Amino acid sequence: MFLEDEFRKREHYEIEQAALRLLTNREHTRAELRRKLASRVSEEGLLEQVLDGLETQNALSDQRFVETYIDARQRKGFGPRRVRMELRDKGAAKALIDDWLDESDPAWDEALAEVARRKFGDQPATDYRERARRARFLEYRGFAPERIRALLRGVDD
Repeated sequence: MFLEDEFRKREHYEIEQAALRLLTNREHTRAELRRKLASRVSEEGLLEQVLDGLETQNALSDQRFVETYIDARQRKGFGPRRVRMELRDKGAAKALIDDWLDESDPAWDEALAEVARRKFGDQPATDYRERARRARFLEYRGFAPERIRALLRGVDD
């Protein structure tokens, strides 16, 4: 019994340290940490205890992850649709994403214009084929088709 308790405490400590090392590099969602650490733990309940403890200490916060991730991806020129998909893939809760990701925020239009300017310069598209190429690129980056059309029409007019 004593050895089992010692083993459990040591395993708890090792899992917690591994989680903290991951969190010092960047924010993670609870789901990401669970996935990354699952192979290191002998029982799932122990991992959940560690994750609960990290949330209590505010070392792990899905809300903070979502907020910083949206900001970072927006600055890198990705649109709200792609960011939403990436957040879901990382295990962020839909409600949390909906609370923090406002697709109607004018900052997304600014990001769209900046991405288009960096990629294509200030020259308008010369023909339909070039407009379609630009639209595909911007749509791939996660911007809404109607906003892309408005931007391309505004640049081309």
